[in-house]
Amino acid sequence: MASKPLPPRLPVTDRTRHRRLREQASLERTDLEAVLDAGFVCHLGVVIEGRPLVLPTVYGRDEQWLYLHGSVASRSLTGDLPVCVTVTHVDGLVLARSVFEHGVNYRSAVIHGDARQVTDPEEKLAGLRRLTEHSAPGQWSYARRPNRKELAATTLLALSLEEASVKIRTGAPEDGDGPDAELGLWAGILPLTAVWGEPVPDPAVPTGTPIPGHIACREGTRHG
Repeated sequence: MASKPLPPRLPVTDRTRHRRLREQASLERTDLEAVLDAGFVCHLGVVIEGRPLVLPTVYGRDEQWLYLHGSVASRSLTGDLPVCVTVTHVDGLVLARSVFEHGVNYRSAVIHGDARQVTDPEEKLAGLRRLTEHSAPGQWSYARRPNRKELAATTLLALSLEEASVKIRTGAPEDGDGPDAELGLWAGILPLTAVWGEPVPDPAVPTGTPIPGHIACREGTRHG
């Protein structure tokens, strides 16, 4: 679905206005894109029959749309509903001298909007490719692509990236220049990283089948 390019700065709306910890906020679209590109699992929030429902799901994106997919039987993917999508990365624990000052170094994005169901066949296929390549680059060309029956059983939602908020926290504890600094306690950051492990083949894979290069090359690399 064609639309005009999104502005480089995120708009400030009632839903995206930062009311607390404004120093951690960013209005740069490049920061939003970086948070999205560093992950592949989001949480989709939607109201179903008057009750909130939050579901983890994989996603993909282009310059204007965030794509989410699932079964046509899913009540959370009917489209034309207001949704909220969040993506969060934890980079470390911030351990201060006082428990009150403990925190987390993190990167997060929250996207608001009315998700639309993708019905155009070309856009649907392109969106599914974005979603596949986002989590496993190179897999779309390697694996068999969906057939008509599989496409008919799959719902694809598109959520505009226009309305979003971003927060990023980095750095040391904030009580280093306060009275608690005189306690003589250790304080600092306990980093958290995720690393891709050794690929484990399906037992049904024939002996001697090589691991595709686009998968093998990720072993030992950092995720996020």
